[in-house]
Amino acid sequence: MKILAITNQKGGVGKTTTCVNLAASLASLGKRVLLIDLDPQGNASTGSGIDKAHLKFSIYHVLIGEKSLKEVILTSEKGGFDIAPSNRDLAGAEVELVNELARENRLKVAIAKLVAAEEAAPYDFVLLDCPPALNLVTVNALTASSAVMIPMQCEYYALEGLSDLVNTIKKVRARLNPSLEIEGLLRTLFDNRNMLAQQVSAQLISHFGDKVYKTVIPRNIRLAEAPSYGVPVLNYDKASKGAVAYLELAKEVMRSDKKHG
Repeated sequence: MKILAITNQKGGVGKTTTCVNLAASLASLGKRVLLIDLDPQGNASTGSGIDKAHLKFSIYHVLIGEKSLKEVILTSEKGGFDIAPSNRDLAGAEVELVNELARENRLKVAIAKLVAAEEAAPYDFVLLDCPPALNLVTVNALTASSAVMIPMQCEYYALEGLSDLVNTIKKVRARLNPSLEIEGLLRTLFDNRNMLAQQVSAQLISHFGDKVYKTVIPRNIRLAEAPSYGVPVLNYDKASKGAVAYLELAKEVMRSDKKHG
């Protein structure tokens, strides 16, 4: 079971779009997928067709120890994957956990209990949609993960933020999760006509080499429209450039998993 944190402390880079559409694409290729929404905005939940306003339980209840992960998991009917949803309640977890012992391990323990209860890994992939901040919830995600996917726009400020994130990953690796590695950098919202985007893309490849996914996610109106219908882009317009790109990314992630496995 591969646990992949999809994170970048910069907002608006396509983390949630990537989580929902990668989950749906992996599911369409026959993989069992769990998406865990760790953002209090709950956009991954909404984009998966879940009504976050009327949730009885959410990932918040798992992190504070009131519910098991299995008790909060719902099915995204349109996406074909399972989801542990989130809403505004999650914003309170940060404050409530601050004085708790082993607070960085809450998610890791919850996932381990889910696997133990099933007596085998119930999923092939667990995708963690992280909030746009390097906070305790993000640290929980990094502590629980096998690897990190970093979606980023090819613009100047993105490179500055990337070094902060890489430093955080190094700290988590040193103190909490020695096996954590960067799975890859994903270029999102990419416009091939933009010269700066091409230059930043070239810089990323020269610095990170094969850690940069070959798949590039284009700026695509269908990707932007799909969440308002509560469906992944694959169910909204499977011929769109966005849908094709995320299917390609899913295949690349699966190949990488086989290679590491």
